Amino acid sequence: MTFVLVAGTTQTAAIDGISAAGETPASMAHTPAADAEILAYGRPVFAPIVPVSPAGCPTPGLVTRAVRDLVDFDLVVADAGMAGETAAPTVAFGDEPGGDIRTAEPVADAGTIRESARAFAAAHPDDEFVIGETIPGGTTTAMGVLRALGESYGVSSSLPANPLDLKREVVSDALAASDLDAGDLGGQPTEAIRRAGDPTLAATLGLLEGGLERGASVTLAGGSQMLAVAALARHAGVAEPFEIATTSFVAEDDGVAIRAAADALDVSLRVTDPGFEPGEHVATDHYLDGVAKEGVGMGGALRLADSAGVPTSAVKEQLFERYGALVGDDGV
Repeated sequence: MTFVLVAGTTQTAAIDGISAAGETPASMAHTPAADAEILAYGRPVFAPIVPVSPAGCPTPGLVTRAVRDLVDFDLVVADAGMAGETAAPTVAFGDEPGGDIRTAEPVADAGTIRESARAFAAAHPDDEFVIGETIPGGTTTAMGVLRALGESYGVSSSLPANPLDLKREVVSDALAASDLDAGDLGGQPTEAIRRAGDPTLAATLGLLEGGLERGASVTLAGGSQMLAVAALARHAGVAEPFEIATTSFVAEDDGVAIRAAADALDVSLRVTDPGFEPGEHVATDHYLDGVAKEGVGMGGALRLADSAGVPTSAVKEQLFERYGALVGDDGV
């Protein structure tokens, strides 16, 4: 089994109040690079930060890394336009970070990224892929793509209070910048990404298509972004079955209604509860408060642990150890 982390950036994340995937807007640019290094090495190397939210919530990448410590799996980091340098070995699908979706062409090379990722997955020898993502601002670009396609599915947030009004305003401006109305790009997935998305969506769509093309089992590990990829795939004419694996935090978010969305898209949904308990540890209390919810393939990693018979207690113990080593806090 190969776990692919698609890492990229979008200038959309710099919009004030959009994302909590970093302590400050400036540090968010380094979050994907740091997440990749944490999955590869257990700690940041070139990246100058440990990704935390403004409130101190650790990156979901620590949960995914904790699972990797317990369930060995091959890792591929797909560079889909990271702004920060990473020491993690990467396969490059995109050279440029995504632009602000309020511009006319935020992902000019969407088609090239999609095709490069498709060719990689189609030629890869493994028969099972789990695909996660790391991109601050990604729920907003996911909304942009969904609306361009004409889909009304909701999106989650890395913030406890989802700034939906702000996201709707940004997406409205994004469509206006390309002189588009909602639904104008139905059946045109590459164009929807090029006009209103981010480079990780193009890479993940290509990986999904290439894996399914060669008969592999593909799981999209995540929440809103992976829901957007599923919609893109159906608009591309992909009929084969695949799965979305997410956390209970996303599944319980009424603003997303991911169960109904997955049913509408004819996609299997696997929800895993990490078993976090109030007051158990400072690292997990933030998640229970509604911060983060998903990212860096957390839901897919938890599914792998569950399928391997690894108890949630073991995952949490490993998470707390990793958190203490990186952040220097031993608990509540």
